[in-house]
Amino acid sequence: MVTSTRPGRGEAATPSRSAPHQSVALAAMMFAVAMTFIDQTIVSIAAPDIVRELGLSSSGMQWVVNAYLLALAAFFALGGRLADLYGPRRVVVIGTVVFVVSSVLCGCVPSGGAAQAWLIIFRATQGLGAALLFPAALAVVVAVFPVERRGRALALFFGVTGALTAIGPLLGGWLTNWTWRAVFWVNVPVAIVALVLTAMAHISDRRRSGTLDVPGAVLIAIGMGLSVLGFQQAFSWGWGSWATWVCIVGGLAVLAGFVRFERGVEHPLIDLRVFRDKAFSVDALVLFFAMLAFVPLFFFASVYAQVSLSASPNQAALFLLYIFVGFAIASQWGGRILDKKGARPALKMGGVVGAVGFALWAGELTDLTMHDQWLYAALAGAGIGFILAPASTDAVNRAIGTSYGEVTGITQTVRNFAASVGMAIYGTILTHVTTDNVTGTLESRGVPAGTAQSTARDVTETITGSGDARPPTGTGPAAEATRDAMPAIRMDFAEANQWVFYGMAIALGLAFLCALRHPGGTVDANAKVEEPAARAR
Repeated sequence: MVTSTRPGRGEAATPSRSAPHQSVALAAMMFAVAMTFIDQTIVSIAAPDIVRELGLSSSGMQWVVNAYLLALAAFFALGGRLADLYGPRRVVVIGTVVFVVSSVLCGCVPSGGAAQAWLIIFRATQGLGAALLFPAALAVVVAVFPVERRGRALALFFGVTGALTAIGPLLGGWLTNWTWRAVFWVNVPVAIVALVLTAMAHISDRRRSGTLDVPGAVLIAIGMGLSVLGFQQAFSWGWGSWATWVCIVGGLAVLAGFVRFERGVEHPLIDLRVFRDKAFSVDALVLFFAMLAFVPLFFFASVYAQVSLSASPNQAALFLLYIFVGFAIASQWGGRILDKKGARPALKMGGVVGAVGFALWAGELTDLTMHDQWLYAALAGAGIGFILAPASTDAVNRAIGTSYGEVTGITQTVRNFAASVGMAIYGTILTHVTTDNVTGTLESRGVPAGTAQSTARDVTETITGSGDARPPTGTGPAAEATRDAMPAIRMDFAEANQWVFYGMAIALGLAFLCALRHPGGTVDANAKVEEPAARAR
């Protein structure tokens, strides 16, 4: 191996006015990214109040959550490429501004018929801002820290931002008592701190030559949008509906076309040659299966706490803290393992710990006692903590020609597409099982089969969409039977959540099986930077 002192292929080394301050740069990027992490959890806590005040449908509230995740998945590759072309610091600033302006507009949503569309649109633009921000922020951290210190730095990056995510539910519970709109406005001071620290860090923008692959960006956005739409609407449309399968199969076909198109582009949105590295491919697969559980976990655990445990938003927030305790500790541990032994041991440990944690936690859900579940919640969080930072860092360390933004865009696309698919699949499982359970409960109390099924579907849409477990206020035998059956319905919902959590355990088990295929080893700090001719091949 030889040490290359030249910039990567097409990379123009732009001298900075002064050397970047590593600690300040890391703090700036953590504040910026913490904003996006907080937003993934804080809205779930406020969901019941948003639904009640704005009169949203339960499916509409699900799209308020999913629009953000879908935009993240659809535009992460674009964000990574823009960070390479225009410099990661500049893209961090642009992404932060887009995100915070969208947050303010979400909090200013008007009441009335336009509320649902308004909120979904600006949640999607929030996701766009986060998609620009996150890969650029990660590229800044990677560029500032040398490879031998990168594992520990990124472990701190992911661990602290993950821990800051815990502020989301806590703030959500507290702010919702004032107004749910404040859960969006809280991003404003965080963004200001991030922008100020970014300016203080004197981060240089290192750009790469090339052009933006607009057709590729359009193809990947359409492919992901269609496929996730099919999964999301499977419950409403039915798995036997032609519309469901047109969306799923059509979306996957567009993604396949995207892959084929990228192979013939001189400056592709995603350089597919990086997948020739077996370790990178395994990292991406492990991240996919881990993220099937990670982001959806916040939504489903929060709704479970508010419905089955009758928890207030503040209590639900404390419930989610158990997850973050395990996650934060394991993230730091995993980073040290990565620096010393490479990613493989951490990924294997994460798969095992996570699968066991989720499986044991699923078994405890029907006890309906919050404090008896803390150990299993912490184990589940620790499993993902062992995976997230090491897999992401190892993948970035294998960037082609130091194209950190591009490779980060790939890994974040995989992560957030998985999160969107996980939300859709687990949501479908939860609604189907809950409907069957509640139907059986109502029939056992003398409600006719047809009425029981339609009532159960209404109850299910309400509690799974927003966590609203208030008894119905209508009149008639069905409403009275439903009010009387609310304790049993809470148990029905807990039993349905067991299927979801066992599914998350399976996802972590698949992550472990993928980790076994990782070749192991660490990335050499003196690894040769790829020659310019290689990219043209």
